[in-house]
Amino acid sequence: MGSPRVRSQVFVLIFGFAVASYLQRQGIGIAAERMMPELGLTQVQVGWLMNAFLIAYAICQVPGALAGQRFGARRTLCAIGVLSVIASIATAAAPAIATGTFLFTTLVIARALLGVAHGGLFPVEAGTIRHWYPYARWSSMLGLLVTGLWTGATLASPLVAALMQAWGWQAAILLTSVPSLLLVVAWWVIVRDFPEQHPRIQPAELAELSGNPAYDTTAPLTIRRVLHVLGDPQILGLTLSYLVMNYVFYLVTFWSFLYLVQDRKLSVLESGWLGALPFVVAGIAAATGGRIADGLRERFGERVGPRILPLVTLPLAAGFLYLTVSIEGAYLAIAALCLGFACVELNEGNYWGVAMRLAPSDSMAATAALNTGGNLGGVIGTFIVAALSADGRWDLVFTTGVVTSIVAALLWLTIDPGRGERK
Repeated sequence: MGSPRVRSQVFVLIFGFAVASYLQRQGIGIAAERMMPELGLTQVQVGWLMNAFLIAYAICQVPGALAGQRFGARRTLCAIGVLSVIASIATAAAPAIATGTFLFTTLVIARALLGVAHGGLFPVEAGTIRHWYPYARWSSMLGLLVTGLWTGATLASPLVAALMQAWGWQAAILLTSVPSLLLVVAWWVIVRDFPEQHPRIQPAELAELSGNPAYDTTAPLTIRRVLHVLGDPQILGLTLSYLVMNYVFYLVTFWSFLYLVQDRKLSVLESGWLGALPFVVAGIAAATGGRIADGLRERFGERVGPRILPLVTLPLAAGFLYLTVSIEGAYLAIAALCLGFACVELNEGNYWGVAMRLAPSDSMAATAALNTGGNLGGVIGTFIVAALSADGRWDLVFTTGVVTSIVAALLWLTIDPGRGERK
């Protein structure tokens, strides 16, 4: 048996960064149940805290990705990890340094700082997969990377709820930021930007990457080059579909805990555990969906294969979301929510893999454009969910998700995934 591939170690670390990032960002959604009465925050203000993260996160997608292309994933992910810990400390320390309106402003700034820190995370990780994994496995590995995201979200719900019950919401925010620092150290020691730079890479592993599209490490990162990627009609069409789909992504990610407490009348701890179930199912679906996407692309070709999965699964998601608020029993509603969310998350690896294949020479910039759209969908959706849920209209919250799932599927009819730049 040969020695383990270096790329496996690289993937374990980017998977870890994905887990850690969602522990940090999810904490506020769980802690909100205690923060609102303790700090005098309204539900709409909590929505602003969530959107402070999302707006900064969306704005910093492209700058973060360009930093990754310019300075390399090794240095960029280290900077992301350190800055995210600083933002978490600022969030927990806010009540000790500010009161009244200034307290809310301080929390908004701290959450925005976390958005800045995480802005380039997933595009840089996508670029890392582009360099370290064979072309035929891009969607599979990207789907598995999203499973890391949902692993963090799964852990966050019960973990933050338990820590909050024991020591308060501030301790919960701080303790869930510690893994990022450990990952920074390991990343700097173990990883290099490109496989050929790694001292332990074997010729056999390099040979497995020989079929990847060519990548010129000396090509200058000009404004014209960046604008060509960001203005690409196919990438823009893909981004629009992803934007619409992500209403459901952020509905479940940020609001399912409060939905279970407020509408389904479950306890905080019960909601913490049951609120984690959609994330478990989503993680399994993302990993499975990436493999299905690569298989469909190989079987039906670059043009037809990537369209099949969203055209089937997103309408199914719409049906399950409708059942979520139509079913009487709380546990059946949670089951419908899990299935609906799984149908959405089956598509993650497919979206990201298509974006990378459309612009393999600028995969970080292309996936940053995609994720900018996805997070704008979250920004828009969070305003909608916050306003409707404050009035108790959870039925309308999920009905909107039904509509967006169907529209996201139909937009795939306008996308030509086969127009990639593979050479």
